[in-house]
Amino acid sequence: MTEDSTFLLHGEESERLWFRKVRWSDFKDWLPFYHHPDSTRYWEGLPTDAREACQQQFDRIFERYHKHLGGMNALILKATGKLVGLCGLLVQQVNDIEELEIGYSILPQYWHKGYATEAAQKCKAFAKQHALTSSLISIIHVDNLPSQKVALNNGMHLDKTTSYKNNPVHIYRVKL
Repeated sequence: MTEDSTFLLHGEESERLWFRKVRWSDFKDWLPFYHHPDSTRYWEGLPTDAREACQQQFDRIFERYHKHLGGMNALILKATGKLVGLCGLLVQQVNDIEELEIGYSILPQYWHKGYATEAAQKCKAFAKQHALTSSLISIIHVDNLPSQKVALNNGMHLDKTTSYKNNPVHIYRVKL
């Protein structure tokens, strides 16, 4: 894998979405994600305070940008210009192996509309087009069935079950 900003999809688009770097000004629009209990119900170890959890996520996003470890892109709905979610290619360490992950989160009011699948498929196509890696993973809590469905819709298969950041997870994989 390369270690530069080629992991970011800034300026890319899919049928309904524009991809751009996350900005600090997106914080207030992303905060409602942490106010919905189902957004984080599967992940242990997150702050219970919504602002603190959102701040931690934004800090990680900008740290990844700074360290050239990929990162989440803001997903902007073309029809409205509104932020609908975050999705991107993330360099991760899983069981001491460097992997490139497709990560995705969608604001609750936009769930069940196919945005996560659309964005994840664009990430997969981008990684393949730019020959970033030979396979991609998604790290998904074993109980998070909606995210597992997105991975399956993206052509991924269950590769293994392990622990990641003190959470039981499935590692879904697709070869490119």
